[in-house]
Amino acid sequence: MTDHRQEQSDLQMTGATHTQRPSRRAFLATAAGACGAAALWSLHKSSPLAVEAKGESNTGPVTLIQFSDAGKKIGKVTVPRVVKTDAEWKQQLSPISYDVTRHAGTERAYTGNTWDLHDKGLFRCICCDNAIFSSDTKFDSGTGWPSFWMPIAKENIVENTDSTFGMDRTAVSCRQCDAHLGHVFDDGPRPTGLRYCMNSAAMRFVKFA
Repeated sequence: MTDHRQEQSDLQMTGATHTQRPSRRAFLATAAGACGAAALWSLHKSSPLAVEAKGESNTGPVTLIQFSDAGKKIGKVTVPRVVKTDAEWKQQLSPISYDVTRHAGTERAYTGNTWDLHDKGLFRCICCDNAIFSSDTKFDSGTGWPSFWMPIAKENIVENTDSTFGMDRTAVSCRQCDAHLGHVFDDGPRPTGLRYCMNSAAMRFVKFA
């Protein structure tokens, strides 16, 4: 986790909470962060994610909390981990989703299809359909990426240390298929104080019926 000053120079920095409008200073910082993301885009595309796994096998079965498309909790299940070849992922996913989820890329700020989405629904992993976030915890961070103050179930994600770009951040991935989703920071709103800064390209939105 980086401190606030380091976050302002990161790809996904300068989020304002949903409880107040960003100040002029915050707005300028956000713009600077967006420009930085654009400038580093080509570098991040080909940069592998350096993570420190927390002792979890990447081949065995996983235990998740399942949810219906209506957002109703079904219960805990143990399912096979989704493992595919790089060629299979590339065929299944769009170029941006492939780059983000399988090579830890980052979509450009304000370009995703859910950063400004206000519909009620469920966010599922674009690779395996695992439920990862709910609109109930989504907030406007002012960063240009969809942001949440908590996942729909802690069991459905994995948090690892990401040491790319000379800093330590906390990367968030899907527990079922290891897809990179985004990063989590400690500048979010109550009640958790966290900001799960995700990539739209890593998620499929299912609107509540």
